[in-house]
Amino acid sequence: MNPVPTSMTTSNARATASRFATCLGMLLLAGCSILGPKPKDAATVYAPDPRVQAEASWPTVRWQLALGRPQGARNIDSQRIAVRPTPNELQVYKGAQWAKPPGEMLEDALLRALEDSGRIPAVGRQGSGIGADYRLLLDLRRFESDYAGNATPAATIEVSAKLLHVKSQQVVASRTFLQAQPAAGTAVPEVVNAFEQALATISRDLAGWTLTTGNSYEPVARAK
Repeated sequence: MNPVPTSMTTSNARATASRFATCLGMLLLAGCSILGPKPKDAATVYAPDPRVQAEASWPTVRWQLALGRPQGARNIDSQRIAVRPTPNELQVYKGAQWAKPPGEMLEDALLRALEDSGRIPAVGRQGSGIGADYRLLLDLRRFESDYAGNATPAATIEVSAKLLHVKSQQVVASRTFLQAQPAAGTAVPEVVNAFEQALATISRDLAGWTLTTGNSYEPVARAK
């Protein structure tokens, strides 16, 4: 086999180096576009992070709970932030969206409220493998900024809850929760702050009701 001429080897090396430099330049440009200012038409993503303090009246229970994924209509459980300027009109805020769908935000907030309370030995999402004694079923009916004839909107969350005793498959109790937290103004960040407060309040109410209701039913459950 004849050796490759030195001139050809040098040419190939230069071509390879040139291709490498071109690829590297493209990667650097891509990196700059990611790290640089966002495009004008990009949506601002909001991620409320509500914190709930357990109330002294909450009982300490001995049973375990599974949270069902909150169910909601597509236009309600959407990452677009819904606003109702008039009773029969539903729109969305332009250039803004939630980091998670509302149903997922509600589930996360309620799960953390119960876990952080220290009042229940085990709570987890349905399908997580917890041997649950009760299951909480949630129907998300409203998650919207509602003007309701006012100059500023209120962050409005409505949830229907059912507490199911797993062994008997009996609905122990059901209740509808409604929270409307007025926003400080009409700007989207002010509306988002109101949603964070509303989410914290309704999660606290749901957690307290679940613990109290399940605890009251326990003597009946043990007798069956």
